[in-house]
Amino acid sequence: MSNSKGVIFDLDGVIVDTAKFHFLAWRKLANDLGFDITETQNEELKGVSRVKSLEIILGWGGVTLTEDEFMEQMAMKNDNYLSYISGMTKSDILPGVSEIIDFLKENDIPIALGSASKNARNILEKVGLYQSFDAIVDGNDVSKAKPNPEVFLSAADQLNVAPENCVVFEDSVAGIQAANLAKMTSIGIGEEAVLNEADHVFTDFTEIEIDFIKKLVTK
Repeated sequence: MSNSKGVIFDLDGVIVDTAKFHFLAWRKLANDLGFDITETQNEELKGVSRVKSLEIILGWGGVTLTEDEFMEQMAMKNDNYLSYISGMTKSDILPGVSEIIDFLKENDIPIALGSASKNARNILEKVGLYQSFDAIVDGNDVSKAKPNPEVFLSAADQLNVAPENCVVFEDSVAGIQAANLAKMTSIGIGEEAVLNEADHVFTDFTEIEIDFIKKLVTK
């Protein structure tokens, strides 16, 4: 393991916002079954598995499905979600992210992706960031979900950087907990009240000064 620093990014809510595409796909499913769901209701589905999400939505609509219909609806939801993300472009990268990735690349700081998404590689290709990452660990590579630190420890290992020399950007409580368990520096992207276990919290990347990043990766 080298003494150099490494930076690990989560994907959804950090580099891109795919939550809106999940909402559109779930809403289409609900509409096809004869009812509607709101963005407020959709908030309750964040971080919830696909099966559990569908059970909750069916409860909202008062709809009962056979097991076969249930599986069919789940597959259709995923197909719709994939068709939405297939249209993603560079413009879907969240504000401020590209500048920080560019700075890290220019200064030879290795970067990895640590995401639960099974579509992570596909999404990075779409938004033109695939080549920027030195390592990618996604939902196809790990078996334990955050807050288990497996995804981040695996990313550090691939970067050949000791976990305590890694910095993690995360937008979820479970992700921050995973970074903390891995003894990494955790940086929350979102609301301070929610992500208060993080070492640092910023509303989004536009709030992060390059000087702050410089200090993190050079000390």
